[in-house]
Amino acid sequence: MQRRSLPSLCLGLTATTMATTIAATIAAPAFAQEHWPAKPVTIVVPFPAGGMTDLLARRIARDMQAELKQPFVVDNRAGASGQIGTEMVARANPDGYTLLVSATHHVINPAIRPKLPYNASKDFTNIALLATTPNVLVVNNSVPASNLPEFLAYARKQSEGLSYGSSSIGGATHMSGELLRLMAKVPMTHIPYKGASPALADLLGGQIPALFHDVMTMAPYVKDGKVKAIGVTSARRSEALPNVPTIAEQGVPGYEATTWIGFYGPANLPRPLVEKLNREAVKSMNSAEAKTYLTQNGTSPGALNAEQFGSFVQAELDKWKRVATEAKVKVD
Repeated sequence: MQRRSLPSLCLGLTATTMATTIAATIAAPAFAQEHWPAKPVTIVVPFPAGGMTDLLARRIARDMQAELKQPFVVDNRAGASGQIGTEMVARANPDGYTLLVSATHHVINPAIRPKLPYNASKDFTNIALLATTPNVLVVNNSVPASNLPEFLAYARKQSEGLSYGSSSIGGATHMSGELLRLMAKVPMTHIPYKGASPALADLLGGQIPALFHDVMTMAPYVKDGKVKAIGVTSARRSEALPNVPTIAEQGVPGYEATTWIGFYGPANLPRPLVEKLNREAVKSMNSAEAKTYLTQNGTSPGALNAEQFGSFVQAELDKWKRVATEAKVKVD
C-alpha cells in the first residue's frame, strides 16, 4: 500500500476544500435570489410621509408583502432635497433588502447640485417606473390670458419678465418653467417657495401671476374657477383636466416635463432579482384598485420593464443636465 506524504495529503485536502468553497460561493447568490426575500425588506423614501412618493411606496410595500410573504417596511429618511435617504441606498448591500422609491429629484439633483454624495448614474440599479403625473401652468384670474399664446404674449410685455412660482429650487415644477422659458424664448423669472402651500396661497392672493404645480393638486382649483389653467406639461392631455391642452400642442412642439416616481436598488443588484421586483411593482401599480386611485389623481401607472426604465432614467438625466446648464440653475 502506497503511503502519501503529509505535504501531499495536505495539498490534496486544500485543493478539495478550495473546490468546495468555490462551488459554494458560486451557488450562494443563486440560492439567495431563489429564496429572496428571506427577511424583512426596507423601502427608503427620501421625503417626509404623506406625499405622492410616500403613498406609492406604501402601496407597493403592502402589495409585495402580501405576495411575497415577508414584511416590507417604508422608512422615510427626509432631508437635503432627497440626498440623505438616497445616499443610504447607494451605500447598501446589493442583496434586495434595501430599496429606494424616489421622485424626479433623483434625475434633477445631479444636474443642479455638483457635490452630491453619490453618482445617480453608477450607484443605483434602475428597477421600475411606478407612476407619472403632469404638472400644469396656472395663472391668477386677473392675468389676461386663457391659453399659451396669450400667456407668452403677456409675458413678453412685462419689462422684467413674468414671474412664476414653484415649490422649491430645482424641483420638477421649477424645471418645467425653465424648460418653457428656454424652448419658447420667453422672459420668465422664477420665484422659489419653501413648499407648495405658500406658493399656492400667493397665487390665489395675486402676489404672483403664475405657478407650475402638479395636476393632482391643481385640478380642483381649476374646476372651481379659482385659477385658470394655461397648459399641462405632459406629451398627452391629462385625464384629470381633459379640456386643458398640452403646452406642446399650443406651439411648443417637443415640450414635455412630467413628475414621475421611480423604484431603485443599490448598484449591481442581481438581474433575476431586478426582473422579479419589476414584475411585482408593475403589477401593483396596474391593479384595478391602483389604476382607479391614480386616475382620480391625474396620474398614470408605469408599465416599463427594467431595461426600458433604465433607458428612460438615463434620458432624463441627460435632459435635465442640458436644461440646467442652459438655464444656469445651480444649487451649492
